[in-house]
Amino acid sequence: MGSDEGYTLGELVERLGGDLSPLASSSKRVYRFAAIEMATPRDLCFVASPRYRSKLTGCEAAAIVLRAGDVAHAPTDLTTIVVADPYVWYARAAVLFCPPPKSDGGIHPQAHVADDAMISAGVTIEAGAVIGPRTRLGQGVWIGAGCVVGEDVVIGEESRLYPRVTIYPGCLIGSRVSIHAGAVIGSDGFGFARDGGVWIKIPQTGRVRIGDDCEIGANTTIDRGAIEDTVIGAGCKLDNQIQVAHNVRIGEGCAIAACVGSAGSAIIGNHCQIGGGAGILGHLEIIDHTVISAMSLVTRSITTSGFYTGVFPLMRNRDWEHAAAGLRRQVRLRGQSRLTLGANTSPGPSSSPSPSPRADSGLGADSDHEATRYER
Repeated sequence: MGSDEGYTLGELVERLGGDLSPLASSSKRVYRFAAIEMATPRDLCFVASPRYRSKLTGCEAAAIVLRAGDVAHAPTDLTTIVVADPYVWYARAAVLFCPPPKSDGGIHPQAHVADDAMISAGVTIEAGAVIGPRTRLGQGVWIGAGCVVGEDVVIGEESRLYPRVTIYPGCLIGSRVSIHAGAVIGSDGFGFARDGGVWIKIPQTGRVRIGDDCEIGANTTIDRGAIEDTVIGAGCKLDNQIQVAHNVRIGEGCAIAACVGSAGSAIIGNHCQIGGGAGILGHLEIIDHTVISAMSLVTRSITTSGFYTGVFPLMRNRDWEHAAAGLRRQVRLRGQSRLTLGANTSPGPSSSPSPSPRADSGLGADSDHEATRYER
């Protein structure tokens, strides 16, 4: 990323904070961020992890952004900007170097906009887009080429739909929301009743509501509710190719990585983080500030916040087969032990129940599915 005009180091520190090297020139101008090993005297770099300290030797950047503890590892002739969190500083600076594109507004002649749609000032609608009846687009909304926005949709100010996004009827999108190419918002949830050998479709009459300042990744699908709405809280960041089923409720400030699947009516609390490829069964609740590792399967409600993992570690296939066989033997032996214990023990008034295997696990017992116990 880069900027034609660039910024002086003094300007960046004034806007974003940090302590510039005492002998450094605040008027030195930088034009972009670059990787440490590829930086030139026109570039700015940052170190967010100690594992990159070794790369500082020979760095030719105009300045390096780092923590106070990393300064001793930088060459003495390298200008430094000391900050509390280099990655956050970089994120804010990157917006200055590469600001979001702006548009003067306007409707392309090849777009189709319903006569009774309400289009605010500064709205951009690109070629091939379709805007349905009674839809309302707030000030500065940007609708990309080939998007389809159904009837009675509301999109808040400064939100952007990238090309070929589909918004089904009745959905509510907040302000400053970004929805990337190919995403589908408000498609029917997977609702069917089985009558003998016939599946009867249940009409999905809810909506999707997305809060302010959310980002929805490419080809992500968010189903409309069956009766109540599917809800994405303000400030959520959803990666690409995520499935959010009907009636799921996601709290504010959550970050969900690619290919996560949430089954119907799951409730995810505020400020949760869910790793890529994780699965969440339906009708579960996950408490606020929970972190779930990639590829984990959540089969019970999580009632205590923490860091949860349900992944069998990667190993050579032969070793995995041995481990899996050992696990099966343990399960079989445990079953035999219970049968033996039951045959030799006579329950009486003084008998006390065995401790629950879920005690202190943070997992609720309101799921119909048996699960492997999670350990923190």
